[in-house]
Amino acid sequence: MKLQLNRPLAFIDLETTGVNISTDRIVEIAIVKINPDGTKQVKRKLINPQMPIPPGSSEVHGITDDMVKDAPTFKQVANEVKQFIEGCDLGGYNSNRFDIPMLVEEFLRSGMEFSVEGKKLVDVQKVFHMMEQRTLSAAYKFYCQKTLEGAHSAEVDATATWEVLEAQVERYPQIGNTVDSIVKFTGEDDIIDFARRFVRENGVEVFNFGKHKGKPVAQVLKEEPQYYDWMMKGDFAMNTKQKLTEMLNKTLLKKS
Repeated sequence: MKLQLNRPLAFIDLETTGVNISTDRIVEIAIVKINPDGTKQVKRKLINPQMPIPPGSSEVHGITDDMVKDAPTFKQVANEVKQFIEGCDLGGYNSNRFDIPMLVEEFLRSGMEFSVEGKKLVDVQKVFHMMEQRTLSAAYKFYCQKTLEGAHSAEVDATATWEVLEAQVERYPQIGNTVDSIVKFTGEDDIIDFARRFVRENGVEVFNFGKHKGKPVAQVLKEEPQYYDWMMKGDFAMNTKQKLTEMLNKTLLKKS
């Protein structure tokens, strides 16, 4: 069974200064776009993060301050990246918890709106962990019977992720062979904010942390409006703040 695509699926892999979505920055982005006819397009760019790359991060991905000092900033390439993935569903390895949230944050920091609404988000790691519980290199060895040479190079990892998904579709008939069926299988088709500060319970948006965990967002914003101000001033991801503001506006509209 082959993977069937109704529209392009863009596999995204980022190398970064660290793993904090709120404070770290992208140093390399690679996008491997698979079209419904099976053709492949690749975009890869080094990015100047406008901050020092910690030595520990450089040890992982091999990218140093000197390598990116003349590279464009994300703001300078944001429109190009956005256009390349326009009309695509998005895929990656642990992408729903890291790569896509980080990418969304960079767009927001650049002053550019980027919404994932209407896009299916295919996290290959989610399928793998539900089935086999391994890392990307192990997944590549397990599913593709090849050793992953050049791991932690963004293009290599993104391409390997695509190959792993192709092999997963062949191996697990129960996940189906469409983006819709895979997203439904992994249960990741109803994300509010990527930091998971909010979740839906029975169709209602509720807090997923702190003293109001489990309470409807609309109820808390109505009874304790200062909680909105506290979150907006706090060290929360910009995407989380954006979604909180959207929910506040929706609550205010219901009042009027």
